[in-house]
Amino acid sequence: MPFRNTPLRYGYVAVTLHWMMALLVIGMLCLGLYMTGLSASLEKLKLYGLHKSFGVLILMLVTIRLAWRFSSIIPALPSTLATWQKIAAHVSHVALYACLFIMPLSGWLMSVTAGIPVSFFGLFLLPAPFAADHPLHVFFLTLHQWCAFVLIGLICIHIGAALQHHFIYKDTILKRMLPW
Repeated sequence: MPFRNTPLRYGYVAVTLHWMMALLVIGMLCLGLYMTGLSASLEKLKLYGLHKSFGVLILMLVTIRLAWRFSSIIPALPSTLATWQKIAAHVSHVALYACLFIMPLSGWLMSVTAGIPVSFFGLFLLPAPFAADHPLHVFFLTLHQWCAFVLIGLICIHIGAALQHHFIYKDTILKRMLPW
């Protein structure tokens, strides 16, 4: 696999970022759903701390991933794709990236507006751009929750489309993002 993207496939950096983020994001969504069902405890507090740290990591990775995407060529979609499918692919990718930014940002701001600092694995604290503010906290909490469900839907569509291309259309859409 080439280091950089080529006209036919994604390179090592893009593939590594894609699959690393896929695992992190799916894990975070599962953890988030699990945590909300726990009663108040030390375990829940520890899980929230990990959730926040990994959320900051995802924000860092999505920033790197977008910078890489804008500085690299993107393999062209197959010419056999209908125009509506190309538009749908573009819109769904933009929506995925938007959610990947909104989720960690809203989580960070949800904590800050609740008066709770956000630590990155105990290495440093993120700045608090807002003071504690209940109405803002409720806004960011609601945004975070709704965005989680939108992201789950988008991930299902993304996976479904990749599998459809691989097994039904038998094109190279999925293969060009696989690490092997």
